Amino acid sequence: MLIPPVLRRSALRARRDTGFLAAGVMPHLALVPVWSWGATTAAETGNWALALTPSVALILLGVPVLTAVQRYRHRALLGVDIPRPTPTPERWSWAAVARRLSSTRVWRQLGYHLLLGPLVAALELLVLAVAAAGLAGAIAYGWIWALPVGVRQDWFGYATQTPCYTVAGIALLCVVPWMAGAVARVESRFALVLLGPSRAQRLQERVEYLAGSRTALIEAVDAERRRIERDLHDGTQQRLVSLAVNLGLAMAARPDLLGEDREVIAEAHLEAKEAIAELNDLVRGLHPAVLEDRGLDAALSGLAARVPLPVRLRVDLEERVVPAVESVAYFVISEALANVTKHAHATRAEVTVRRVGKVLRVNVTDDGLGGADASAGTGLSGLAKRVGSVDGTFRVSSPVGGPTTIAAELPCEW
Repeated sequence: MLIPPVLRRSALRARRDTGFLAAGVMPHLALVPVWSWGATTAAETGNWALALTPSVALILLGVPVLTAVQRYRHRALLGVDIPRPTPTPERWSWAAVARRLSSTRVWRQLGYHLLLGPLVAALELLVLAVAAAGLAGAIAYGWIWALPVGVRQDWFGYATQTPCYTVAGIALLCVVPWMAGAVARVESRFALVLLGPSRAQRLQERVEYLAGSRTALIEAVDAERRRIERDLHDGTQQRLVSLAVNLGLAMAARPDLLGEDREVIAEAHLEAKEAIAELNDLVRGLHPAVLEDRGLDAALSGLAARVPLPVRLRVDLEERVVPAVESVAYFVISEALANVTKHAHATRAEVTVRRVGKVLRVNVTDDGLGGADASAGTGLSGLAKRVGSVDGTFRVSSPVGGPTTIAAELPCEW
């Protein structure tokens, strides 16, 4: 006879939950003899320090082992993975031991094994006792009639009572899956809370993971930008230069060309040179090659030389910072100088870059009209987001009438 899938799944789940509870009795009761012996010995001898010291030591040594056992038990028998808290590498010292013993993780594990464990073991024994009684009642016809007649009559009375045992046993077996499932679910929830990382630890680990992912994404985007810059510089830009040279040579080699033909070639030559200039601007906007090759000082020197107003540049860096921070600093200064040229009506600007400890400080000041607002949805808001991508801070001071100061602080070590 085929068993319906629902009944088959229910039977498998009941067997799994019951086995899970049976495997948890001994680990939950493992520390009971230890602390009961310590308490009994202390009460009998009156020397609490001498009696409790070995029991406390055994408990502290046994808690990590029992925690590992419970993690394996939940994962192997119930499919519930209790995550391990992220270990923090620390050199051995009495202060480190004290911090470890005073951590909430240790106290939550102690509470689980010393207080909750015996209570859960009592529930597990109750479920197992109900299962054993139900099984004994369900097969009562088999083992009662196997007893000698005298024993059977003395212990169980009349044979008409046997069907009652059987019905009661079957009823208990029907209740066991519900009881086992309820106890297993409750135990798993408490184990996840007390044996796994706390909510604060999970949030901290999540923040660290997201920060690492963001850093990797920024580095990947920066590397892709450098790749595109190299491809444009080595491919498209060289082809345009070759085209411009060939057009120039064509005009020089054919002085006998008619006026209209010469104008067409001259116009194509001019368009090629303008395309080269636009492509140069695009490449510098993606990632200037000099920034990768020679660092921030050289890249800012070239940038300041292209600005159509006097720029005082001071760069105080003993060594290069990480490429992503260099890129953010360069584009902050580039955008700030572009705003000075377009909107500020300034006569001069000053750029200062220096490293103070683990922070790279960038300042761009001009003597323009002021009134810049980073919250108005302009390019300054994009700079603020770019600085925030590396956990930096961005400030704009621009009173009406000037001067305007754009300041950014970028962490140098991630």
